Amino acid sequence: MIDMRVASSADYDRIDALDDSFTTDRILHVTGGDSGFEIRSVAVQPPLRKEYPADPEADLARRDQDAHHTVVAVEDDRIVGFVTVSYAEWNQRAHVEQVTVDPAYRGKGLGSALMARAESYGRKAGARTLWLEVTHVNAPAVRAYRRLGFEVCGLDTSLYVGTPAEGEIALFMSKSLD
Repeated sequence: MIDMRVASSADYDRIDALDDSFTTDRILHVTGGDSGFEIRSVAVQPPLRKEYPADPEADLARRDQDAHHTVVAVEDDRIVGFVTVSYAEWNQRAHVEQVTVDPAYRGKGLGSALMARAESYGRKAGARTLWLEVTHVNAPAVRAYRRLGFEVCGLDTSLYVGTPAEGEIALFMSKSLD
């Protein structure tokens, strides 16, 4: 039985330790032009394994409970997933900062349940939209977000310059909460 609750200060070290890597045999190829951009799924061989480096700044920011709302999924006192969301009043947008599900629990609906918590938080805060950013190489996440009603609303080819993800393209996705 998995319980969901708002994270406490005692949870953050366990949240930070969750494995957020993924492996995929498809990525999204993004091309752009004067009239917009096109995204299509392409096979990669061998499969791509992506591991995210530690991000101490993001880990510390997540702990700011006034700026971020984090919900954890817990089974037998073990954190098996979480979602962190924030709200910007100026444009009435909730922003999913991060959602992570332990690899052993993926494909079982836990990510969808966590995203439902993010939507609920956004609605209670008065958000018109729920927004997120995802790299073009994380095709499994993009597929999942699309199943949840998100649409690609933009991209940034420079967001990851100077980072370990340099060369990747940031896709921005949103979902109306109206």
